[in-house]
Amino acid sequence: MTVNTPRILVVDDEPDIRRLVCEILEDEGYQVSSAEDANNARALKLSEHPNLILLDIWMPDTDGITLLKEWVTEDASLCPVIMMSGHGSVEAAVEATRLGAYDFLEKPLSMAKLLLIVTRALEASHLQMENAGLKQQLAADIEPVGKSASVARSKDQLKRLAQHDTRVLFYGEAGVGKELYARYLHNNSSHREGPFIDVAVGSISPENSAVEFFGKEIQGKVYPGLLERANKGTLFLSEISGMDKETQLRLLSALESRSFLRVGGSESVRVDVRVVASTRIGMEEEVKIGQFRQDLYYMLNEVTINIPPLREHSEDVPELLSFYANYFVNQDKLPFRKFSIAAQNFLRNYSWRGNVRELKNLVQRLMILGVGEEIELDEVKSALGTIVSDIMASPSVPEFFNLPLKEARDHFEKTYLEYHFERTGGSVAKLSAVIGMERTHLYRKLHSLNIKL
Repeated sequence: MTVNTPRILVVDDEPDIRRLVCEILEDEGYQVSSAEDANNARALKLSEHPNLILLDIWMPDTDGITLLKEWVTEDASLCPVIMMSGHGSVEAAVEATRLGAYDFLEKPLSMAKLLLIVTRALEASHLQMENAGLKQQLAADIEPVGKSASVARSKDQLKRLAQHDTRVLFYGEAGVGKELYARYLHNNSSHREGPFIDVAVGSISPENSAVEFFGKEIQGKVYPGLLERANKGTLFLSEISGMDKETQLRLLSALESRSFLRVGGSESVRVDVRVVASTRIGMEEEVKIGQFRQDLYYMLNEVTINIPPLREHSEDVPELLSFYANYFVNQDKLPFRKFSIAAQNFLRNYSWRGNVRELKNLVQRLMILGVGEEIELDEVKSALGTIVSDIMASPSVPEFFNLPLKEARDHFEKTYLEYHFERTGGSVAKLSAVIGMERTHLYRKLHSLNIKL
């Protein structure tokens, strides 16, 4: 049996059904393991890493719907799950598929239908993995765009640093592309085959921070944290000034010993992970006023790479415009458009307060809303004028007014918080004071709106 043979986990409390299904699947050439209850299913899922799970709804300890909810919550890359029930109902089927189950089978099982659905589920899973691999390859091929001296210097420094395990702190304004430079460092390092885990530190509430970073153990069940998930790869801590004091201390200890304890755990977990970080504010002042530990700052800041704002290398603007135009053509299948020379010259002299992120958003807006192959100067000025008037709340009706209420509210809150977060220099504490929201609620709000800090 080859290592590529799909592994299937059968979970059912009825021994006869469990044995019959396992025998049929093994006859079809699959690797099969089985569990009679939820506790055994949890253990086998962790140890076997199945490609497909057949899950009974009615079990003596924990029902299948509850177990499915648990797995969906804790595992973003959960394999396909096919639900089975001898007490099938429309409500159960709807709930299972709403939670993410691939399909629902009623007992007594039709073995022909079972094998058909198993085949389709495994094919869908394989296709999803292939697509994920293609996206990862696309991400790996992307590198900082531009031929200016500052971009070339940064790329050269990162290529040299990538050959060592030196910890790098990226410093620069919001939107300059600190995450992209961190990925470039990762892709050129010995950790390139491992994962790149990006975490917006400021979006994690203090009360959840320890679990998020170090994971937890509850009654023998393991929930890996960020450090464990990044093992053999790179953990990128975006905007480290938002890290709470307790996590700072625990992270310092973990980096010094290359090991840590999960919350609720008793055994040390060793990891091989490169930790890099970014900040948009001067960390020396945060250290001076006691907001950030000096020893952790020095540990994360073995080398500082300054990423300049776009206005300081405006000669790269035409290449960036072309790059993102092609990007949206390939990724979003938008009609091809290119910027006229007059538009390019105008944008080279634009202030770009939002840096490369603002440029990318402008290109996307013009590609979606515009017509014609060439993007002319008047269209660019109009788009910039609309953006400014939206931000300044002009009498013209913003686009999000045409959205459903919840989406419009989310759009406004996201724009509002990003605006004030920038004005407060990237400090969650200052943002909390300015907008009058308690910090715990603010952390949850930033996380729910997926605000990149």
